[in-house]
Amino acid sequence: MSIPQTRQQLLDAIDSSYQKLASDLVRIPPERAQEKTMEGHAQGSQMSVADLVSYLIGWNELVLKWCERKSQGKPVDFPETGYKWNELGRLARKFYADYSTLDYPALLQQFADVKARITTLVEGETDASLYGESWYEKYPKGRMIQFNTSSPYANARARLRKWLNNLDKE
Repeated sequence: MSIPQTRQQLLDAIDSSYQKLASDLVRIPPERAQEKTMEGHAQGSQMSVADLVSYLIGWNELVLKWCERKSQGKPVDFPETGYKWNELGRLARKFYADYSTLDYPALLQQFADVKARITTLVEGETDASLYGESWYEKYPKGRMIQFNTSSPYANARARLRKWLNNLDKE
């Protein structure tokens, strides 16, 4: 998929990659969702499907937080308060822990809800507000949203399909 350059292209990318991923996520038996048998986000680690979904929720929530703080004229700690860009493995583990109390169906609902909030956010933007100027360093707002929604959704789907393929061989 090409890199979105407009609001509509961004919405289409988010929706398309989400729908494909969601159709695979619903195939996971809830009793298998907690098995830490998938390659993790930090090198040499293992995670579960539930962790993968938690990771996506965490990043989507960060996008919403960044946008809200910026719109209020408040400073934003990228990627997150207490974390640097070279500590994303540690941040991933935080996301896993943040949503660890949710059962798998609730986790999928939380993911659907946060994706809907992202969609609403993007729908309220214009091409100019998303792509007309740098928003974080050299990146426009639309690119930062895409980096943390449709791109990781596609990456997660590839991980999940590999995991499902191995599961089918059992």
